[in-house]
Amino acid sequence: MTPTDLRTYLAALVRRQLRLSVMIWGPPGVGKSSVVAQVARDGDLSFIDLRLGQLAPTDLRGLPVAEGKVARWLPPEFLPVEGAGVLFLDELNMAPPTLQGIAQQLILDRRVGSYVVPDGWFIWAAGNRKEDRASVFDMPAPLANRFVHLEVLPDFESFRRYGIDAGFHERILAFLSYRPTLLHKLDPARPAWPSPRSWEMANALYEAGLDVAPAVGPGAAAEFEAFAQLYEKLASIDEVLRGRGDRVGFPAEPSARYAVTVALGLRAQTSEQAVGAFRWLAGRGGAEWVQLYLGNLVAQMRARGLMGVLATCMREEPAFGEFVRDYQALLNE
Repeated sequence: MTPTDLRTYLAALVRRQLRLSVMIWGPPGVGKSSVVAQVARDGDLSFIDLRLGQLAPTDLRGLPVAEGKVARWLPPEFLPVEGAGVLFLDELNMAPPTLQGIAQQLILDRRVGSYVVPDGWFIWAAGNRKEDRASVFDMPAPLANRFVHLEVLPDFESFRRYGIDAGFHERILAFLSYRPTLLHKLDPARPAWPSPRSWEMANALYEAGLDVAPAVGPGAAAEFEAFAQLYEKLASIDEVLRGRGDRVGFPAEPSARYAVTVALGLRAQTSEQAVGAFRWLAGRGGAEWVQLYLGNLVAQMRARGLMGVLATCMREEPAFGEFVRDYQALLNE
């Protein structure tokens, strides 16, 4: 499933109060923990993220303290004692078998020693797969059988929506629209390689005027820099948005087409700009470019609370409304 599908699935568990133990599988950097944190925020739930691969068994079980002639286990302070939330056990299969055994008690019995997980808490976990070249341990069959298993894979559309909501630079989003295969490309020979997580870091570096190679690696960075230089020359975008695009032609070079189309979708703020850009693209670019434009337009207007502008566009331009209805999924994202 995509990260968007994962978010929808987990939100349904929260909404229906299904406290099933969930194991989320996927490659590193795909956004598993970010999705879980977002679902917790959307559900007004507390969120505790435990990286099991970095814990020792006593960190999770607690410490024994003598009380008379018996020992009582004092649980760690990071485990919840009240309220409602998501207890997220990340890197579960990177933990050694002894720690996985303690985690098994927490997951299966919702308790460790004398500690009991409060009723209002969901217990979800995540881990990487062996094929992702991660240093993981096999999960015991009894533990695996108690989970609902979800596998999440990189997906550009999910990343685009997340990036627009988070205010990513339009050049990052335009470049990955053009080169979606570089959204996630594991390179075991280098420490830095492209993933949704590293592109988020690259966005911060780019906004600060710094080289993005330390985040996404030299290959992806070189392609992005070449694309960014092309982007600087696209002065025609503002002309189209001002309604002066009659003499502006649609670029012939594919990367420039992606740059112009994404920029129009992310920059249009009024119904006049949105309809003007639509007419310009529809007359020059064809259906696939209009669809790309509308996907970005709808996402950025939703993120900015401007959905009323889209309704105005559909009233003012019948062709705009017809096209949106043909691609109704754009409004249901």
